[in-house]
Amino acid sequence: MSLRYITADWIYPISTSRIRHGVVITDGEQIIRLSSRQEVPADKLEYFKGIITPGFINTHCHIELSLLKGKAPTGTGLLPFIKHVVTFRNIEQAYIDKAIEQADLEMWDNGIQAVGDICNKADSFNVKSKSRIRYYSFVEMFDFLQENRMEDMIKGYVDTYGKATGLRSAVPHAPYSVSPSLFKRLNEMNAPDAIISIHNQETEDEDHFFRKGQGGFFDFYNGFGFDLSHFHPTGTSSVRYSMQHMNPNQQTLLVHNTLTPPEDIKAVQAWNPNVYWVICANANLYIENQMPHLQSFIDKGATMTLGTDSLTSNWQLSILEEMKTISRYQSFVPFDTLLQWATLNGARALRMDDQLGSLDEGKSPGILHLSFDPDGDKLYDAKVAVRRLV
Repeated sequence: MSLRYITADWIYPISTSRIRHGVVITDGEQIIRLSSRQEVPADKLEYFKGIITPGFINTHCHIELSLLKGKAPTGTGLLPFIKHVVTFRNIEQAYIDKAIEQADLEMWDNGIQAVGDICNKADSFNVKSKSRIRYYSFVEMFDFLQENRMEDMIKGYVDTYGKATGLRSAVPHAPYSVSPSLFKRLNEMNAPDAIISIHNQETEDEDHFFRKGQGGFFDFYNGFGFDLSHFHPTGTSSVRYSMQHMNPNQQTLLVHNTLTPPEDIKAVQAWNPNVYWVICANANLYIENQMPHLQSFIDKGATMTLGTDSLTSNWQLSILEEMKTISRYQSFVPFDTLLQWATLNGARALRMDDQLGSLDEGKSPGILHLSFDPDGDKLYDAKVAVRRLV
């Protein structure tokens, strides 16, 4: 067995404190152990300036929407953005396949080891089956609150779910697009240990819709021929509607959370202690020109992870760029914390931490080099880059 001895200014195992001038000993896939430079002959060491980390985890992506890169304008808000996605989605299959393949390679090159991926169709399954990246497929369903048409509207999604291989769950799209009957149907489809993902509180219209029956969703749905005359506002925020219909015993990823207030964070944490809050900073800026206030989540002890969303709503698929954006706009979040969100927290969210997320002996988490001095550089500097070593 040929071993590699990788060393840098700092090793970040994630599960333990960082190690000055540490050495990662690997067989090219698995972590054999961590050591120090004093214990390894100098001629065997591979030296890197900066830090060594495990591979990144992207807990929210829509790889099947990669064909729409650059199609939707920025800063429009969520509802116009969705209209653009629907308008441009019907494109030649060969183009769709190529875009998905390229997106998968982009994520691998950017150090992403695993992805929690949203899918409505089976377009991505061939690429996923051959990828070096580990995927958890969240087959997303919605009925636009049309309970009387629910079974007909989800036939295609149920078919997609049946075709999915590997790790999978049937999940609700968002509170504003899923009826109580569909929530019930999804609960019945999933195993007790399924991981659930749902988009949450991305736009002001979402809470206005549930609290007072106001906002842009009525015109939005009417534009697609869906009647909401039967809808009665709940008088609560959208996430509390979700909580009424989801299983509090299932591991749950709440995604985006752009406008989630502290009182809702507290309520969710009490409802289900096994919730992971997924932040997609660049997508938040792309669509809504704003980001969640992360201090509110930190103050409530929330478990955070990072996602890229899709190339429809982002300029690239890079967890490092997500970290850079947070560091640029909310620099109170320490680098060590961001790295925890980007690695071990994400691996735990997808239940892949047996192999991914930290540089622990016996794991195969991928090994990355970041050209970054954590004690001197600004993370968002252009010179900070990621390079995959394993």
